[in-house]
Amino acid sequence: MSSAVVIPAAGLGLRLGGETPKAFREVGGDSLLVHAVRGLRAASAADLVCFVVAVPPGSEETVGKELAPYVGAARLLVVAGGAERPASVRAALDVVPVDGIDCILVHDAARAFVPAEVIERVVATVRAGADAVVPVVPVTDTIKVIGPGGAVVDTPDRSTLVAVQTPQGFAPEVLRRAHAAGADAAVTDDAMMCERLGVVVQTVEGSQDAFKVTRPQDLLLAEALLARRSKEQLSARSDKQPGELDGRPGESRGEGQVG
Repeated sequence: MSSAVVIPAAGLGLRLGGETPKAFREVGGDSLLVHAVRGLRAASAADLVCFVVAVPPGSEETVGKELAPYVGAARLLVVAGGAERPASVRAALDVVPVDGIDCILVHDAARAFVPAEVIERVVATVRAGADAVVPVVPVTDTIKVIGPGGAVVDTPDRSTLVAVQTPQGFAPEVLRRAHAAGADAAVTDDAMMCERLGVVVQTVEGSQDAFKVTRPQDLLLAEALLARRSKEQLSARSDKQPGELDGRPGESRGEGQVG
């Protein structure tokens, strides 16, 4: 069996500023969306055979051409997204193949630097029988609950709190059932939609590298992360003997299938 990924990338990302939609902001010469697709492609154990990306209406062809070199032999489908995230996910979900897919990932382009091992953990946990899986990291700040007037009404025990990341993984029929039930303005992710159906959501270890690019300072953090990874790759290559260096599969131009 294989997996598919849905990437909602139609949002404007107003908190990041600028006129370019967030998913298309560049870091290190490539858009966040390209970084996200490349990172998913690196998770070889996830067996991703289909990428479905929801983008601002009218940009489907342009984005398809941009992403095609990075999906390898996987199928690439680019669709028009909606005004809100749930609508974009639904539009993408409608074209995900039904046959041969045992896990559907939903991944935010703004979390463009998720390590491959996190992606593979999510998929493996779905394949082990979980209906819904989210990667998480511990909350390190003290969290306060406030009332309507701004006064603190409670301080939760942070040892029971986690911050949720993406990609989130789902049994295909569970995710489709959750979206068929609809979403209101209070829904912030697909796992929450599943929770409302009584589905148990399992957690796996996430990564600090999977931070969400939301504000301008996050772009600086992303640049620093790329610089660190580039340095690590150069160091690893210098440790190899002559003849051991090999190319990264799936990155030659023209391999993707745009549908």
